[in-house]
Amino acid sequence: MTTLRSALARIAAQEDLNFLLTNRIPRRLATRFIGWFSRIENPLVRDVSIGIWRLFSDLDLSEAKTTRFRSMHDCFIRELKDGARPIAADPSVLVSPCDAIVGANGRIEGTRVFQVKGFPYSLADLVPDAATVAQFRDGSYVTLRLTAGMYHRFHAPHDCRVESVTYIAGDTWNVNPIALKRIEALFCKNERAVVRTRLAATGHAVALVPVAAILVASLRFRFLDIGLDLRLKGPCTLPCDAALAKGQEMGWFQHGSTIIVLAPKGFSLCDTVREGHRIRLGEPLMRLPDL
Repeated sequence: MTTLRSALARIAAQEDLNFLLTNRIPRRLATRFIGWFSRIENPLVRDVSIGIWRLFSDLDLSEAKTTRFRSMHDCFIRELKDGARPIAADPSVLVSPCDAIVGANGRIEGTRVFQVKGFPYSLADLVPDAATVAQFRDGSYVTLRLTAGMYHRFHAPHDCRVESVTYIAGDTWNVNPIALKRIEALFCKNERAVVRTRLAATGHAVALVPVAAILVASLRFRFLDIGLDLRLKGPCTLPCDAALAKGQEMGWFQHGSTIIVLAPKGFSLCDTVREGHRIRLGEPLMRLPDL
């Protein structure tokens, strides 16, 4: 098993082949197919699918609330055991909303952010709303990439109120580092949602932008009655009025991808947040401005 996994890892590391296999296919069709296939509730299909999944990822179910799943999809959106992710209680910090690998991060240069070094994109292209763009001008951002084997639910980064969710229809390019170095403004091309929140204690606006990818489109929010997926047209804005406590579950990727966290001017990244490092749900991400 280890030898096979090593061989697959070597193949995946070949950038040209990886890019070809994960992007030069009918991306939306493949994504919708996997969305259907992953929900098949058949023990043989489930076990073979999860077994293949283990070959290509670091899937670890030791922290899962249950290891009895109806389907591969059921495994993918698994919940964690109570207490598996302690939430930093310090009211002066935003916490990571998910388990992830930290990608590009730092100051927003006016309205310019980066997907990788040398590949900028505009907030106006990511978030189709001038008022929201203005809120985060000269602010801070962090890109959080969820790998296939990670926990795929996301949570409130602070005590907050969700004011609205804007769904934006788009493509399903892969969002791995190989694609990010080749496709300009990739996050602005893919299916995504803009989750606008306001911190309960200070009134600061903080936004989360979950971005879909090849095989991993579709989002579900606990405070919305509908799922958001490739069948919808967008952009469309759904008003909300949902109060969430810090660390409370917001929703989940039906398969997984990336979350971009946007904060206004005055917020700063915590010293432990570095590109390429792993971060877990509940760990400090950004520090609020001094009040």
